[in-house]
Formats: sequence, structure tokens, C-alpha cells
Amino acid sequence: MRTVNAAVVTEPSGDFHIEELTLSEPRADEVLVRIVATGICPADAAVRKQHFSTPLPAVLGHEGAGVVEAVGENVTTVAPGDHVVLSFDHDRTCRNCRDGNPAYCSNLSAYNFAGVRGDTGTSPLQRDGDPVSLFFGQSSFATHSVVSARQVVAVPTDVPLELLGPLGCSVQTGSGAVLNSLDPAPGTSIAVFGVGAVGLSAVLGAVVAGCTKIIAVDRLQSRLEMAENFGATHTIHVAETTDFVETIRELTGDGVDFSLDTTSAPERIRQAVRATRETGTCGLLGGAPEEPEPTFELLPVLRGRRVRGISQGDSIPAVFIPRLIELYQQDRFPFDEFVTFYDFSDINRAFEDVADGRVIKPVLRIGDV
Repeated sequence: MRTVNAAVVTEPSGDFHIEELTLSEPRADEVLVRIVATGICPADAAVRKQHFSTPLPAVLGHEGAGVVEAVGENVTTVAPGDHVVLSFDHDRTCRNCRDGNPAYCSNLSAYNFAGVRGDTGTSPLQRDGDPVSLFFGQSSFATHSVVSARQVVAVPTDVPLELLGPLGCSVQTGSGAVLNSLDPAPGTSIAVFGVGAVGLSAVLGAVVAGCTKIIAVDRLQSRLEMAENFGATHTIHVAETTDFVETIRELTGDGVDFSLDTTSAPERIRQAVRATRETGTCGLLGGAPEEPEPTFELLPVLRGRRVRGISQGDSIPAVFIPRLIELYQQDRFPFDEFVTFYDFSDINRAFEDVADGRVIKPVLRIGDV
């Protein structure tokens, strides 16, 4: 066991408090990572509010980036000193994992949201001898994490490590939803509803894919301006447009080839479906919506529109994250432009700022490289 500093949330919607906890040493198939930085993602906020049922107290954080300090005896994919990004956990043994679809692992909830390791039902974190919930198999709001080797992606040492954590969830989710899930052909059109970190990553993915009409929809003008800087050809401000669907049809003729909702808001989902042309595809992202479960009309779907849910951008992190880094190094994927850094001690302010729309992707600086 070792002592680590971690941000602990103990009650629904409560503040984070940085405390000393004990962390177990890595098992044979695990890796000890010294966390350099970690992103803050909507899923962290959802657990903090208990919209996801991960038990409290918990150490959240699931977009960690750091340096390997030790590996278990069975780990061969990384070694001490490697720079790594941490992503979601999965069991590798269910049918979906065996078919190359780890983002749809049949035990994804048990391995990421139950508060314990998916295979043993234990947590590596303790406070005064009592277990503290593990999140996404990593709990990276801490100075160190013990994670499964399944979750660890080695990254180049010539890229700023403190920047890379969001690739493990929000960035791969948004960009992967376009590049992997929807897979638009060059010259096609897409509308992205909600251009926070996930939606802006989708806009960047659409540019890489060669979409020639990219429509960004959001309630914040600052985010629409960033989407435009990233390559969105049209923007729609929620407060200034009475009929999004009609506006999109006027821009495209008969609707977009692809639409993507990142908000989980029922009305936005309905609009995304209706804005998609017949035989087009609407992708749905998001997590635990604060509003009631969405409904939408059946007739538009019966007219050949496809609606599909997307998890983690259909990504295999060890394959997709290096692709995104290469695009970033070629100045074709400037996700760093929507990142704002915070000291670890300012974690509560970072959550407030993203909730109020003052920042898009807060990243906590936790340690040195």
C-alpha cells in the first residue's frame, strides 16, 4: 500500500476534498501510473450528482494521463517510464469484446460504474481502512492510479502529456462517433447538436472526414465561434432560431446526411432525427440526461432514417488514440484549443466553470512529467 492524494466526493452534489488515501500495489495484470493531468468530463459531473449510481464516497476522474511507475508481472504492453493515456475498462471476454467492440462490453457498467474492479469486486482505494469507490477503473482525480493493463495506451513522449488525457474519453467519443461510427464519405453533410468538448471533437472529425457542410448547433455563442474556427460551415444559435429543422433543411435541401446529438436533451434528439434526410443516420451520444427519457416520432424513422446509439465513438483506444495524436501533430486536429488548465486544488472551481459554460474542457494539472 502507498499513500496518495485524491479528490474525494462524499455526498450527492458535494464539494471535492483532497485527502490522503491508501492505494494498493498493482496486481499481476495491473499498472501503477503517476498522474500528470486528467480531464473533467460530464460523466464525472453525473456521478457527483448521482445521476449515475456509482457509490459514494468516490474518487472520480476517467481521462487520466501520466507516467508508468510499476507494472504487474504479467504486463507486457507498457514499462516503467512510459507515457500513457488511460481509457475505459472492459472484460475482453464477452462476445462484443471478442468481436472487437470493447466500447459495447456486456459488462461495461460493472467495470466502470460499480465502484469496484469488475473482475474481483474490490477497490484499490481505501480511507481509514474502508473502501472508496473506484471510477472507470482508474479514479484519476488522484496523484496515482492503479489500473488494468487493458486501459493503458502508450503515447509518444514528444507530445505534451498534460494535454492528452481527454483523448481517453470525450475527444475519442466525439471524433470517433464521426470517423468510426457514422463514417461519412467526403462531400457529405453533418449537423452536430451541442458543441462542447465532445461536439467540437465531432466537428474536427467531420473536417478530417471531408464533410463539406458541417452545421453546429449550440446555446452558447462562444462555442459556435470555436466550431466555426474548427471548420463548421454553418452555425445555429439555439436562442436565435425558432425552427432548427427548417433552417437545416434550407441549408441542405432535404436534411443532412448525418446528425449527431451530444446533449441527451429530449427536444434536441427529436430535432436531430427530423433534421436528418431520409436514408440518413442520426447518432446519439450522451450519458445520464437530467430531463425525462427522450421520445421521437416513429414516422421519420420508418421513412428510412437510421437512429443508433454510440458508445466511446466505437473506439479501440489503443488503435484510435494514436491516430488522433498523429492528426494533432500534423495540425489537423487542434483539440488543445478548447482545453483550459487548472491546478488540482482548484477542482471545485473547474467544475463550476464548465457547468456555467465559461470553459469547454477543464484539465487538472496534478503532477510533473
